[in-house]
Amino acid sequence: MIADTFISYLRSRPELWQRLRKALPAVGFETADWQRVVMYRRCFEFIRQLNPGTLDAMEISAGPQWVREFNFRSFTDMKYPEYDICAQTLDRQFDLIIADQIFEHLKWPYRAGRNVFSMLKPGGHFIVATPFLIRVHRVPIDCSRWTEEGMSYLLQECGFPAGEIKTGSWGNRACVKGNFHYWPRGGYRSLINEPDFPVVVWAFARKPIETP
Repeated sequence: MIADTFISYLRSRPELWQRLRKALPAVGFETADWQRVVMYRRCFEFIRQLNPGTLDAMEISAGPQWVREFNFRSFTDMKYPEYDICAQTLDRQFDLIIADQIFEHLKWPYRAGRNVFSMLKPGGHFIVATPFLIRVHRVPIDCSRWTEEGMSYLLQECGFPAGEIKTGSWGNRACVKGNFHYWPRGGYRSLINEPDFPVVVWAFARKPIETP
């Protein structure tokens, strides 16, 4: 609770928060939500390997994390639910599409995945991250949860080959309990992974260069 109070104090002072945002993780104090710390680390590592400055990226309901971390060649932010990924596509394609904590809110995730697939350039990548052992949060609705295996099967059904999908997850019992009443920040909390208690699941999927 002390860590979260400290972060709330900093966030109320934007100039101070911006100065300290990068310094705090360097001394072991994570400012991201506890359940997302490891997920962001793994996702950012993956994007760095793609040479982000060369990528045309799109995020479905973008948060500040991705554009704060990377200078993409271009970045398109489509706000959910005004932009309905289940029913709409854009008339262009992207090297990278990001869906961070959004697919759990979709009525029709298979339709959304097919639309993502169609908007990727050949060889383009899709990053999707969703909660698992997290309480229901209706923004405006809350519909689905996936394990790593379930996420892989969903992406395969959407057109991504099994060999082009890599999944990951993180969580532990303490983080599950911490989410009972509020969204705890990372702070100095344990990042030990207990595979049977995942709080977040993510996947990296690549569209084949040649599609059937």
